[in-house]
Amino acid sequence: MCTVCGCATAVIGGDKSRAEAPGHAGAHSHDQDHHHHHHDHDAHHFPDQHDHHHAEDGSVHCGKGIAGVHVPGMSQDRIIQVEKDILSKNDGYAAENRAFFLQNGIFALNIVSSPGSGKTSLLVRAIRELRDRVVINVIEGDQQTSNDAARIRETGARAIQINTGKGCHLDAHMVGHARQDLAPEPGSILLIENVGNLVCPAAFDLGEAHKVVVLSVTEGEDKPLKYPDIFAASDLMILNKSDLLPHLDFNVGLCIANALRVNPRLRTLVVSARSGQGMESFCAWLEASAATLARRAKVA
Repeated sequence: MCTVCGCATAVIGGDKSRAEAPGHAGAHSHDQDHHHHHHDHDAHHFPDQHDHHHAEDGSVHCGKGIAGVHVPGMSQDRIIQVEKDILSKNDGYAAENRAFFLQNGIFALNIVSSPGSGKTSLLVRAIRELRDRVVINVIEGDQQTSNDAARIRETGARAIQINTGKGCHLDAHMVGHARQDLAPEPGSILLIENVGNLVCPAAFDLGEAHKVVVLSVTEGEDKPLKYPDIFAASDLMILNKSDLLPHLDFNVGLCIANALRVNPRLRTLVVSARSGQGMESFCAWLEASAATLARRAKVA
């Protein structure tokens, strides 16, 4: 998790448009480090790190320690302390964002997925469906380019792009700067499209009302079991690209069952951003949720 491998220490409180930590590339070279050192236990053994487990099937689980993650040369207690320090700072910024959104009746969603699931296409479709009924603004997160923000602007919606450089997720500080620049209207919807990644965004609260995880039918029914943290942290799972189902060996029921094993409270929708199938349900939920929040803000 990036809360302990190095990249998060620079993005919390760092540059709002390009959060890149010195030495970050080295911090993320886990594959290279494991390749050279994993089997050399006698020469490079850390006595206080018993955080990996050899299973009967031959697999190696590096998250069996109390911290749930392995970092070379760092004890499990130290990992927990570093993670607490980073996330507590992020949570402070997230609380500021959430207070602003609630005060102004802005319905903010943190939309997460692996790369290529169709997040941006989903947003484009939803904006076109709803633009005559509700104001929608977008914060786009990617490591590089402003391609997705440009696609959003083509719908007539306002969008601001955050490039994270080598960072693998958005954090609340970045979003705080972006929402100040974007200045979303009271009573509007703010869609925050996170960097394509099913791991790190699970840990970072942005101040959103809900996390929404998008999974495409091309990714496999077991994805919720492989990446449980993000499904556990989300309130809604959108199963996208349903128009491809006739061409795939994909079991929708099994995928939803796997997601509910991780998070029994998870709501699910099956949609196609391309054909529009199921989009009316997503748009209705968006519109109703935004209207409810706007009414509460006016009463308060």
